[in-house]
Amino acid sequence: MHLAHPLGVKAFEYRRVKNDERDAKDLADLLRMGRLPEAWIAPPAVRELRELVRHRAKLVRVRSLCKAEIHAVLAKCGVQITMNDLFGVAGRELLDQTVLPAPYRARIESLRRVMDALEFEIELFAGLARVRLVADPGYTALQTIPGIGQVLAAVFVAEIGDVHRFTGPDKLASWCGLTPTHRESDTHVHRGRITKQGSRLVRWAAVESVQILPKTTLVGAMRDRVADRRGHNIGVVAAARKQMGYVYYALRDHHVRALQPNHHTKASAA
Repeated sequence: MHLAHPLGVKAFEYRRVKNDERDAKDLADLLRMGRLPEAWIAPPAVRELRELVRHRAKLVRVRSLCKAEIHAVLAKCGVQITMNDLFGVAGRELLDQTVLPAPYRARIESLRRVMDALEFEIELFAGLARVRLVADPGYTALQTIPGIGQVLAAVFVAEIGDVHRFTGPDKLASWCGLTPTHRESDTHVHRGRITKQGSRLVRWAAVESVQILPKTTLVGAMRDRVADRRGHNIGVVAAARKQMGYVYYALRDHHVRALQPNHHTKASAA
Protein backbone atom coordinates (compact mmCIF):
# COMPACT_ATOMS: atom_id res chain seq x y z
CA MET A 1 0.00 0.00 0.00
CA HIS A 2 1.32 3.48 -0.91
CA LEU A 3 -0.01 6.71 0.62
CA ALA A 4 0.78 9.76 -1.51
CA HIS A 5 1.81 12.90 0.34
CA PRO A 6 -0.72 15.70 -0.40
CA LEU A 7 1.98 18.38 -0.73
CA GLY A 8 3.82 16.31 -3.33
CA VAL A 9 0.81 15.98 -5.62
CA LYS A 10 -0.59 19.46 -5.05
CA ALA A 11 0.26 20.41 -8.65
CA PHE A 12 -2.59 18.14 -9.80
CA GLU A 13 -5.01 20.93 -8.80
CA TYR A 14 -3.74 23.24 -11.54
CA ARG A 15 -4.39 20.91 -14.48
CA ARG A 16 -6.98 21.93 -17.03
CA VAL A 17 -8.53 18.46 -16.88
CA LYS A 18 -8.85 16.90 -13.41
CA ASN A 19 -10.83 13.77 -12.61
CA ASP A 20 -10.32 10.53 -10.71
CA GLU A 21 -9.24 8.57 -13.77
CA ARG A 22 -6.58 11.13 -14.71
CA ASP A 23 -5.34 11.34 -11.12
CA ALA A 24 -5.05 7.55 -10.90
CA LYS A 25 -3.03 7.37 -14.11
CA ASP A 26 -0.64 10.13 -13.00
CA LEU A 27 -0.14 8.52 -9.58
CA ALA A 28 0.56 5.16 -11.25
CA ASP A 29 3.12 6.81 -13.56
CA LEU A 30 4.89 8.45 -10.61
CA LEU A 31 4.94 5.15 -8.71
CA ARG A 32 6.33 3.27 -11.71
CA MET A 33 9.14 5.84 -12.09
CA GLY A 34 9.91 5.79 -8.36
CA ARG A 35 8.97 9.47 -7.99
CA LEU A 36 5.76 9.17 -5.99
CA PRO A 37 5.99 11.41 -2.88
CA GLU A 38 4.85 9.09 -0.11
CA ALA A 39 3.66 9.75 3.43
CA TRP A 40 4.75 7.38 6.20
CA ILE A 41 2.02 5.13 7.61
CA ALA A 42 2.57 4.68 11.35
CA PRO A 43 2.12 1.13 12.69
CA PRO A 44 -0.68 0.43 15.22
CA ALA A 45 1.62 0.64 18.28
CA VAL A 46 2.81 4.12 17.30
CA ARG A 47 -0.73 5.30 16.56
CA GLU A 48 -1.88 4.10 19.98
CA LEU A 49 0.99 5.91 21.69
CA ARG A 50 0.16 9.08 19.76
CA GLU A 51 -3.41 8.94 21.06
CA LEU A 52 -2.10 9.08 24.64
CA VAL A 53 0.48 11.79 24.02
CA ARG A 54 -1.79 14.00 21.93
CA HIS A 55 -4.68 13.75 24.38
CA ARG A 56 -2.40 14.79 27.22
CA ALA A 57 -1.19 17.76 25.16
CA LYS A 58 -4.81 18.82 24.53
CA LEU A 59 -5.61 18.57 28.24
CA VAL A 60 -2.64 20.80 29.01
CA ARG A 61 -3.89 23.38 26.49
CA VAL A 62 -7.31 23.38 28.17
CA ARG A 63 -5.65 23.86 31.58
CA SER A 64 -3.65 26.80 30.19
CA LEU A 65 -6.91 28.32 28.93
CA CYS A 66 -8.41 28.01 32.42
CA LYS A 67 -5.39 29.76 33.91
CA ALA A 68 -5.69 32.57 31.39
CA GLU A 69 -9.36 33.01 32.24
CA ILE A 70 -8.58 33.28 35.95
CA HIS A 71 -6.03 36.00 35.20
CA ALA A 72 -8.68 37.76 33.08
CA VAL A 73 -11.26 37.67 35.88
CA LEU A 74 -8.78 39.10 38.38
CA ALA A 75 -7.86 41.84 35.90
CA LYS A 76 -11.56 42.76 35.57
CA CYS A 77 -11.73 43.14 39.33
CA GLY A 78 -8.58 45.26 39.45
CA VAL A 79 -6.56 42.66 41.38
CA GLN A 80 -2.83 43.02 40.75
CA ILE A 81 -0.72 39.85 40.68
CA THR A 82 2.71 40.35 42.24
CA MET A 83 3.99 36.80 41.84
CA ASN A 84 5.27 34.79 38.87
CA ASP A 85 3.20 31.67 39.55
CA LEU A 86 -0.38 32.37 40.54
CA PHE A 87 -1.11 28.64 40.79
CA GLY A 88 1.65 27.69 43.22
CA VAL A 89 1.23 27.51 46.99
CA ALA A 90 1.45 31.29 47.53
CA GLY A 91 -0.77 31.95 44.54
CA ARG A 92 -3.49 29.62 45.78
CA GLU A 93 -3.43 31.35 49.15
CA LEU A 94 -3.88 34.68 47.37
CA LEU A 95 -6.87 33.34 45.43
CA ASP A 96 -8.44 32.06 48.66
CA GLN A 97 -7.99 35.36 50.51
CA THR A 98 -8.95 37.80 47.73
CA VAL A 99 -12.39 39.32 48.26
CA LEU A 100 -14.39 39.40 45.01
CA PRO A 101 -18.04 39.96 44.05
CA ALA A 102 -20.04 36.73 44.11
CA PRO A 103 -20.27 36.12 40.30
CA TYR A 104 -16.52 36.58 39.84
CA ARG A 105 -15.70 34.41 42.85
CA ALA A 106 -18.02 31.68 41.52
CA ARG A 107 -16.35 31.74 38.12
CA ILE A 108 -12.85 31.48 39.59
CA GLU A 109 -13.83 28.61 41.87
CA SER A 110 -15.43 26.81 38.93
CA LEU A 111 -12.25 27.19 36.88
CA ARG A 112 -10.15 25.92 39.78
CA ARG A 113 -12.31 22.81 40.09
CA VAL A 114 -11.96 22.18 36.36
CA MET A 115 -8.18 22.58 36.69
CA ASP A 116 -8.05 20.06 39.55
CA ALA A 117 -9.90 17.53 37.40
CA LEU A 118 -7.57 18.26 34.48
CA GLU A 119 -4.51 17.73 36.68
CA PHE A 120 -5.71 14.22 37.47
CA GLU A 121 -6.34 13.39 33.81
CA ILE A 122 -3.01 14.86 32.70
CA GLU A 123 -1.09 12.74 35.19
CA LEU A 124 -3.15 9.68 34.25
CA PHE A 125 -2.31 9.91 30.54
CA ALA A 126 1.32 10.79 31.26
CA GLY A 127 1.52 7.60 33.32
CA LEU A 128 -0.11 5.51 30.58
CA ALA A 129 2.49 6.79 28.10
CA ARG A 130 5.37 6.08 30.51
CA VAL A 131 4.23 2.49 30.97
CA ARG A 132 4.38 1.92 27.21
CA LEU A 133 7.82 3.56 26.92
CA VAL A 134 9.60 2.27 30.02
CA ALA A 135 11.57 -0.33 28.03
CA ASP A 136 12.16 1.86 24.97
CA PRO A 137 15.92 2.60 24.63
CA GLY A 138 15.26 5.69 22.52
CA TYR A 139 12.99 7.11 25.23
CA THR A 140 15.72 6.60 27.82
CA ALA A 141 18.42 8.09 25.59
CA LEU A 142 16.33 11.20 24.90
CA GLN A 143 16.24 12.02 28.61
CA THR A 144 20.04 12.32 28.68
CA ILE A 145 19.73 15.42 26.46
CA PRO A 146 19.63 18.66 28.52
CA GLY A 147 16.14 20.18 28.47
CA ILE A 148 14.29 16.94 27.65
CA GLY A 149 12.40 15.11 30.38
CA GLN A 150 9.81 12.36 30.40
CA VAL A 151 7.01 14.42 28.84
CA LEU A 152 9.00 15.82 25.91
CA ALA A 153 10.74 12.49 25.34
CA ALA A 154 7.35 10.80 25.01
CA VAL A 155 6.29 13.44 22.45
CA PHE A 156 9.40 12.84 20.33
CA VAL A 157 9.08 9.04 20.38
CA ALA A 158 5.36 9.06 19.59
CA GLU A 159 5.33 11.72 16.88
CA ILE A 160 8.58 10.80 15.07
CA GLY A 161 7.99 7.05 15.11
CA ASP A 162 10.59 5.20 13.04
CA VAL A 163 13.54 7.61 12.88
CA HIS A 164 15.31 5.44 10.28
CA ARG A 165 12.98 6.82 7.61
CA PHE A 166 15.09 10.01 7.80
CA THR A 167 18.55 9.89 6.23
CA GLY A 168 19.98 12.45 8.64
CA PRO A 169 19.21 15.04 11.32
CA ASP A 170 18.73 17.76 8.70
CA LYS A 171 15.88 15.74 7.15
CA LEU A 172 14.25 15.36 10.56
CA ALA A 173 14.51 19.10 11.23
CA SER A 174 12.97 19.78 7.82
CA TRP A 175 10.14 17.32 8.49
CA CYS A 176 9.12 19.11 11.69
CA GLY A 177 9.20 22.53 10.00
CA LEU A 178 12.25 24.07 11.68
CA THR A 179 14.17 24.82 8.49
CA PRO A 180 13.83 28.15 6.63
CA THR A 181 11.99 28.40 3.33
CA HIS A 182 14.36 28.40 0.33
CA ARG A 183 13.53 30.09 -2.96
CA GLU A 184 16.15 30.19 -5.69
CA SER A 185 16.06 31.62 -9.19
CA ASP A 186 19.22 31.88 -11.29
CA THR A 187 21.79 33.51 -8.98
CA HIS A 188 19.19 34.90 -6.56
CA VAL A 189 18.63 32.95 -3.34
CA HIS A 190 16.11 33.97 -0.71
CA ARG A 191 15.81 32.20 2.65
CA GLY A 192 12.78 33.24 4.65
CA ARG A 193 10.91 32.16 7.77
CA ILE A 194 10.77 28.56 8.91
CA THR A 195 8.30 26.41 6.97
CA LYS A 196 6.24 25.28 10.01
CA GLN A 197 5.28 22.13 8.11
CA GLY A 198 5.06 18.71 9.66
CA SER A 199 4.25 17.92 13.28
CA ARG A 200 3.31 21.01 15.28
CA LEU A 201 3.70 19.02 18.51
CA VAL A 202 7.30 18.03 17.72
CA ARG A 203 8.12 21.62 16.79
CA TRP A 204 6.65 22.81 20.10
CA ALA A 205 8.61 20.17 22.05
CA ALA A 206 11.88 21.15 20.35
CA VAL A 207 11.38 24.85 21.11
CA GLU A 208 10.19 24.14 24.65
CA SER A 209 13.27 22.03 25.39
CA VAL A 210 15.72 24.89 24.66
CA GLN A 211 13.85 27.84 26.17
CA ILE A 212 15.40 27.77 29.64
CA LEU A 213 18.62 25.86 29.00
CA PRO A 214 21.55 27.48 30.85
CA LYS A 215 24.29 29.01 28.72
CA THR A 216 26.72 26.43 30.13
CA THR A 217 25.17 23.80 27.84
CA LEU A 218 26.13 23.49 24.18
CA VAL A 219 22.67 24.30 22.87
CA GLY A 220 22.11 27.05 25.43
CA ALA A 221 25.37 28.75 24.45
CA MET A 222 24.44 28.51 20.78
CA ARG A 223 20.99 29.98 21.47
CA ASP A 224 22.45 33.01 23.26
CA ARG A 225 25.18 33.49 20.66
CA VAL A 226 22.70 33.59 17.78
CA ALA A 227 20.25 35.68 19.81
CA ASP A 228 22.89 38.36 20.41
CA ARG A 229 23.33 38.75 16.66
CA ARG A 230 19.85 38.13 15.26
CA GLY A 231 17.31 38.34 18.08
CA HIS A 232 15.82 36.05 20.71
CA ASN A 233 13.28 34.22 18.51
CA ILE A 234 15.80 33.34 15.82
CA GLY A 235 18.22 32.17 18.49
CA VAL A 236 15.62 29.85 20.00
CA VAL A 237 14.67 28.38 16.60
CA ALA A 238 18.33 27.80 15.72
CA ALA A 239 18.85 26.07 19.07
CA ALA A 240 15.73 23.94 18.53
CA ARG A 241 17.07 22.88 15.13
CA LYS A 242 20.36 21.88 16.80
CA GLN A 243 18.41 20.02 19.49
CA MET A 244 16.62 17.98 16.83
CA GLY A 245 20.03 16.69 15.73
CA TYR A 246 20.59 15.28 19.20
CA VAL A 247 17.06 13.84 19.17
CA TYR A 248 17.80 12.10 15.87
CA TYR A 249 20.94 10.37 17.17
CA ALA A 250 19.29 9.46 20.48
CA LEU A 251 16.49 7.67 18.65
CA ARG A 252 18.78 6.09 16.05
CA ASP A 253 21.81 5.09 18.16
CA HIS A 254 20.20 5.13 21.64
CA HIS A 255 22.94 7.48 22.84
CA VAL A 256 24.24 10.94 21.88
CA ARG A 257 27.99 10.79 21.43
CA ALA A 258 28.29 14.56 20.93
CA LEU A 259 27.09 15.13 24.51
CA GLN A 260 29.63 12.79 26.11
CA PRO A 261 32.62 14.48 27.83
CA ASN A 262 35.16 12.17 26.16
CA HIS A 263 33.90 13.23 22.74
CA HIS A 264 34.58 16.91 23.43
CA THR A 265 38.03 16.13 24.86
CA LYS A 266 39.05 14.22 21.74
CA ALA A 267 37.61 16.92 19.48
CA SER A 268 39.60 19.62 21.30
CA ALA A 269 42.80 17.60 21.09
CA ALA A 270 42.29 17.12 17.36
